[in-house]
Amino acid sequence: MEFLTTPEHCFEQIVDFDYAPHFLRVDDYEGSSLNLHYIDEGPRDANVVLMLHGEPSWSYLYRKMIGPVVEAGYRVIAPDLIGFGKSDKPTERSDYTYQRHLDWVRQVIIQLDLKNITLVCQDWGGLLGLRLVAEHLDLFSRVLAANTMLPTGDHKPNEAFLNWQTFSQEVAVFPVAGIIKGATVNPLSSEVLAAYDAPFPDETYKVGVRQFPLLVPTTPNDPASEANRLAWQTLRQFTKPFITAFSDSDPVTAGGDKIMQKLIPGCQGQAHAVIQQGGHFLQEDQGKRLAAVLLTFMSSNPL
Repeated sequence: MEFLTTPEHCFEQIVDFDYAPHFLRVDDYEGSSLNLHYIDEGPRDANVVLMLHGEPSWSYLYRKMIGPVVEAGYRVIAPDLIGFGKSDKPTERSDYTYQRHLDWVRQVIIQLDLKNITLVCQDWGGLLGLRLVAEHLDLFSRVLAANTMLPTGDHKPNEAFLNWQTFSQEVAVFPVAGIIKGATVNPLSSEVLAAYDAPFPDETYKVGVRQFPLLVPTTPNDPASEANRLAWQTLRQFTKPFITAFSDSDPVTAGGDKIMQKLIPGCQGQAHAVIQQGGHFLQEDQGKRLAAVLLTFMSSNPL
């Protein structure tokens, strides 16, 4: 598999993200391997919080949450998905599949020997994380789902998502920072916007962010539809603590929290939150508030 690696100098000007880089070699399923970057902060023997980002962000999105969670005594693992952040970026669209991304994140969990995981997932972090929860019930102990869903393609996506999907394929220059800016409520500084653009020096690095919107199941016969249906059968019996923390200003995932609360038994009795003044990327808009919800959730549901 051919791939690009974003030069390290592209990240040198980023502020408020002073976390040591870590890398794993993950199988590319074509006879070679790729470098996957992740943040690993906190005591190695502490309870693990796995933070999964989505499209088109990277672990930088969680910078406002990592500190408070580590200070509370937890270990935080925040990977960059393949094609994003400091991870390698395959150069062909066909390199990116839903299943491969599941398996790449699965390799992180296996190689780091993570157990008793508290999952925090947003956007594609949920499409991947919730599948992994269903497939590895023994490894996950708690879930916080924020502005995400596990679609099967059995229900037509809303217009906001379909418009986004069309835009992602037709726009000449994929505006990563502009997408983050357009899906947040609070103003973002030029430094923050530059940090979101940093992994992608030019369009050749953006194959993954271009392909991701097309991998979301939108029809009943999508390649991932049946597996996601099976995952929902498991999630409908998931009794471990599960909380939703959606924002008040995200038209793409609006209402997804109510579906989870209705279908997943572990949601019963939890203090589900609606984060005010938060767009789709609520970790950026209200990261400290979301961290507080997470910490209260974990302390209320000890392992």
